Amino acid sequence: MFRDGSGDRFWISLAKSIFEDGKNTYQYLVDGTIKIADPYAHVVLDPWNDDWVPQDVMSELPDYPADFTSGIVTVFDLEPSSFDWQVSDFERPDQTELVIYEILMRDFLEDKNYKSLLDTLNYLDRLGVNAIELMPIQEFEGNQSWGYNPSFHMAVDKYYGSRDQLKMVIDEAHARGIAVILDVVFNHAFSQSPLCQLYWDSANFRPSEDSPYLNVTARHPFNVGYDFNHESQATKYWTKRVLQHWIDEFKFDGFRFDLSKGLTQTNSGSNADQMSQYDASRITILKDYADFIWSFDESLYVILEHFAYNNEETELANYGMMLWGNINHEFNEAAMGYTSDLDWADHKVRGWNDPHLIAYPESHDEERLMYRILEYGDDNGDYNTRELETALERVAAVNTLYMSIPGPKMMWQFVEQGYDFSINRCVNGTINPNCRLDPKPVRWDYLDDPFREKLRQQTENLLYLRNNYPTFHTDDYVFNDGNFFLKTVHLNHPEMDAVTLINYRVINSDINPKFPYEGDWYEYFTGDSLTVVNTQEKLTFSPGEYRIYTSQPITPPGGVVTSIHDLTEIISIDVFPNPVGVGQVIQLPELSSSKRVEWINAVGQVVRNYTTNESTILVSDKLTPGLYHLKITELDTYQSHLARVVVK
Repeated sequence: MFRDGSGDRFWISLAKSIFEDGKNTYQYLVDGTIKIADPYAHVVLDPWNDDWVPQDVMSELPDYPADFTSGIVTVFDLEPSSFDWQVSDFERPDQTELVIYEILMRDFLEDKNYKSLLDTLNYLDRLGVNAIELMPIQEFEGNQSWGYNPSFHMAVDKYYGSRDQLKMVIDEAHARGIAVILDVVFNHAFSQSPLCQLYWDSANFRPSEDSPYLNVTARHPFNVGYDFNHESQATKYWTKRVLQHWIDEFKFDGFRFDLSKGLTQTNSGSNADQMSQYDASRITILKDYADFIWSFDESLYVILEHFAYNNEETELANYGMMLWGNINHEFNEAAMGYTSDLDWADHKVRGWNDPHLIAYPESHDEERLMYRILEYGDDNGDYNTRELETALERVAAVNTLYMSIPGPKMMWQFVEQGYDFSINRCVNGTINPNCRLDPKPVRWDYLDDPFREKLRQQTENLLYLRNNYPTFHTDDYVFNDGNFFLKTVHLNHPEMDAVTLINYRVINSDINPKFPYEGDWYEYFTGDSLTVVNTQEKLTFSPGEYRIYTSQPITPPGGVVTSIHDLTEIISIDVFPNPVGVGQVIQLPELSSSKRVEWINAVGQVVRNYTTNESTILVSDKLTPGLYHLKITELDTYQSHLARVVVK
């Protein structure tokens, strides 16, 4: 190859006749000893790992040139075919309205490929998420990985499928109004990367001192692999080329920068506190990358996993970037029934101008809420958070508060079904911190559990509120976290006001709702109404109870849902006949004349309700066979009675 006048670029002209149509591979041989694939490769062949790649993906690629070389080789198409995009006018959700669903392909789908993810988009759409975030899918070392060990940052790792299959997922997501965000890793690379191998100190197995890309030793204590130097013009150029590739070629809607705090040349050694302190150079680097991304489209998302001091995060947030906020420990404590301080989930408390905080109860990096509750939750008398049904209700209470605080949100996969396998679960089932990266069970079978389905429905109902009512994106709100157990959020908006109330205690507790004015308020989940004559009058909440009151009645998309746990505390009655067939009449015990009747299915949904003065109940043909809770409320005393009824 020839070196150009600048001295830092090499080139060669090759006759078109030497290429095959769509079946081309090549490597670079540098200094007669270094044999590498192209750092800018879009597809590579890996002789060590491709045997486990889906056959339909490999059938589109040339065979590995085993007779000519060894190691990873670059694949390219002389005349690449263009993908037929169906959606050309996708409008990204506003930052403040994002509900992001974080996905690790390996542990989300049994066959771990884009074709199955395509089939799962309807589930995510129905749930109400409007963005999915893919953990790194760029070519990484091996096949079983979280993806944070990248080697070819512009190539799609074939283990999950082909380039066109990934594009189809993005196109179909856009057709449903769902944005797709890519997790990118620019803090480090691993030794398989050509950028490492080009400038390598083999004696010490690390980058050499003349590397224009990588530091000889990492500049901070959280580094894995080999640390990029983002003050180097070579690294800046390469990073921007990578970002542009994913925007232009795949139409990704934004990026989540892994360990963005590591994009620093300030050497903090092993001092984690020093690394977190204000770093003007790091801020300049991140602003430069953000500006480059926004030069293509100002609506593209820039999300940072940063965790620096608040003065630095404030500057980045006010510049337009969104930042992760890890509230996992605090939400865990609340869910388990212990004291919790959740105010750092509110961007106003941090002093930020805009709601650019993606605070989260769970992420890929944190222990699962359900596991913690089931293992370590508090109890009092008959109320035990370590029982499955109650633990799921505690997660619902976390979701209710979390989704009521304005700002972008993020959910880790299966959280809406109460995923309860520890992040430290090993392949053999034991619990060990060394196993956090091990594959975890894919649990779509959770949908067959009525109590887990109830949590999924509650999550869908919450997202329905966020997606359809601007009240939940208002800037006029107050999150009251002053009590370690009792939490309130007051949301004010010209179209509708709302008040969220949560009791995280394991005992009954009185909450002052501080309604903003008197009148009728409507509880969202149960459909109950409340006439407020004293805005300061306390309401009694059972353990773990959550409510959202709105100033206008709203019916959740799946119907109102009543806590089955709460139903067990209502006075039990016997009815006859039981079991009962459709069209038959149920005889009630002697109750007051005016009654409200509610048929509640196994997952807590009120499927039929009405008021009657009769002493009998006709079993409607609208009831499908199954187990129901028949709730009868005497309207003169509001005393409720409960019978378990089997409809044949």
